[in-house]
Order: sequence, then C-alpha cells, then structure tokens
Amino acid sequence: MNNAGKQVFTACFSTGYNLSTMSRRSPFTVRISTLLGVAGLGMGLLTCPSTVSASDDLHIEITKKGLGKEVVITQGAREWFMLIEVTPENSVVLRQEKEHDTYLVDESETHDHPMTTGEVDAAITDYVNSVKTRATKE
Repeated sequence: MNNAGKQVFTACFSTGYNLSTMSRRSPFTVRISTLLGVAGLGMGLLTCPSTVSASDDLHIEITKKGLGKEVVITQGAREWFMLIEVTPENSVVLRQEKEHDTYLVDESETHDHPMTTGEVDAAITDYVNSVKTRATKE
C-alpha cells in the first residue's frame, strides 16, 4: 500500500491514575490548594462556639456576637444566659436565668458607652464565675 498523503497518528495512554497527569493544575498549585484547604478547615473549627465543662453537669458555651459576646450555661433543667451587645453608641447587657420554662431572672442594663473588648471579657468571666459558685452551692 502506498502511505503517501496519509498521516500517521500515534497515542500513548497511561495505565494508572496519577493526579499530576489527570489535573490541569501544576503539582505546586495542587499542594498549595490542599494546604489552604486544611488551614481553612482548621480555622473553621477554631471559630466554632467553644464548650467548657466546669463539672459533670455544668456546660458553658461562649460565642462571639459582633463586638460583644454571648454565654449560655446549662445544668440539667436550669439555664443561665448573658448577652453583651456592643454598638458604637452604647452597650446592652441582658441576663436571664430559667428553670424549665419559668424565668427566675430577666433583666437588662444599658451603658451609655461602647464597652471595650476587655470590659466584655471581664463581664463574661465574672458572670460565669458567679454562676459556677451558685450552681455548686445548690
């Protein structure tokens, strides 16, 4: 046969799966993407609400809310709650305590200045310590 005018096509096929041959991205880009993904997952886990256990029944959950914070403490059917909301003009502190569906304490106070991060942290810490003390006495 005469092969004049015909083109010959040759192909090489890989028999195994290799990420670097299957991906259009460079191996360096794949490694960086993987590291950034793992770092992002780690940061996501760090920003989740933290749970601290003071005793077997006392559960404390502190969550950042904007410039303020929120703490929820539970022990069986009892629940203590504190929210500090900070705006550029003022700060509002809300405290609640309830047993089952009955509110034992429901109070709020407004400060005419925005609380600093240190003041918010100190107020939350004082509240948690106060609840811990009262809960262990009961």
